[in-house]
Amino acid sequence: MNEDKYLSIGALTRYLKAKFDGDANLRTVFLKGEISNFKAHTSGHFYFSLKDETSKINAIMFASKARLINFTPMDGSKVLVTGRVSVYEATGSYQIYVDEMMEDGVGNLYIAFEKLKKELAKEGLFDAKYKKPIPKIPEKIGIITASTGAAIRDIISTIRRRFPYAETYLFPCLVQGEFAKDDIVKKIKQASDYDIDVLIVGRGGGSIEDMWPFNEEIVARAIFDCPIPVISAVGHEIDFTIADFVADLRAPTPTGAAEMAVPNMNDLITHLQQLQIRLNEAVNNHINKYQMQLNHLKDSYVLKNPMIMFDNKKQRLMLLEERINENLKRKVEYERLHLDHLKKSYIFKNPEVLFEPALNQLKVFQETLQRQITSHIKNRNQYLQYQIEKLEVVNPLHILNKGYNVAYQNGCLIKSVEQIKDKDLSLHFQDGVIYATVDKIEKEKREWQSKK
Repeated sequence: MNEDKYLSIGALTRYLKAKFDGDANLRTVFLKGEISNFKAHTSGHFYFSLKDETSKINAIMFASKARLINFTPMDGSKVLVTGRVSVYEATGSYQIYVDEMMEDGVGNLYIAFEKLKKELAKEGLFDAKYKKPIPKIPEKIGIITASTGAAIRDIISTIRRRFPYAETYLFPCLVQGEFAKDDIVKKIKQASDYDIDVLIVGRGGGSIEDMWPFNEEIVARAIFDCPIPVISAVGHEIDFTIADFVADLRAPTPTGAAEMAVPNMNDLITHLQQLQIRLNEAVNNHINKYQMQLNHLKDSYVLKNPMIMFDNKKQRLMLLEERINENLKRKVEYERLHLDHLKKSYIFKNPEVLFEPALNQLKVFQETLQRQITSHIKNRNQYLQYQIEKLEVVNPLHILNKGYNVAYQNGCLIKSVEQIKDKDLSLHFQDGVIYATVDKIEKEKREWQSKK
């Protein structure tokens, strides 16, 4: 056996590395892709992968180059890179060593996607409490997608295969391009006017630009406001759009949406058969149970000898009658003894004893009332005498006792000469009244004034 013709793994890897390094086309490569598995090492190096719809390549950007870029790379960023492709001998895999990296225009779409996602999540459009349940056995299914393409074919074929009894209604619309978002919203509103049990909204796979209409805010709000339960079916399993988050149920693919929308007829038949078996068992168990009860009653001693039941009841009734009579006799005897006791009691023979406490109490009340009345009269007499003495002190008749008198004219008290309008006066003394006539009023008045 000639072993010289066998190469070591290292020799093969070095050979391939030399081929890569010697190829002028691989020394400067321009790639366009999406970043995934991004990791910024503490040393400043960037380790990540670049991918598109079909392939993926590992990439490394050393710290000396990484510090020159003017944006922060992250998973999902769309970038344009320049570098060389070579083989990493330790793993035997080829990778690109990136010298330059800039944001692709699509990277802005990813930023817009994250921004809108956060805003709608904050408003609560993704909350589980707003999710409508998908009917288990829908009769009418609406489909909003392009009228041509793999998506509609997969959905319809899956529904017909799983549950051919369901009716499908296609609302064809644009699924990419500038006018797609408005067309999708229009068809959602149109489908809301139909008597549809569930609505599938989606399209097949594609780039983020192709699927962008399903990331538009007006589409998200139309799905949220739709009264029909909505299943989103956009792209492949790894693709996520805003429509997926706001829909009542997210399907990984259009085919998956059809499978979620309708049950499998074979599974339903199997389930119905199992229910039928369980129902038959339950009915049989029920019948057997009552059959056993019936047999037990048929074999019972009472049913074969029905008069025994009446004899037992009659005996029970007689026993109750005896008990009632005994209770009545004891009650009558007790009341008779009680009556005899009352007749022999001292109170019964001397009923006035019952009133003695009340009479004694009445006598006490009378004596108390008499004392209070006597005391009150005495106090009022003392108060009256006190008031009389006060009146005596201010009595004007005491002044008349000293020789003074009071003059009245026409019933009015005369306090001044000026008040005298007539000659007739009445003079009131302590022991009587005299009537006088005034003469020379003017003269005496002048004499009095001159003396004054």
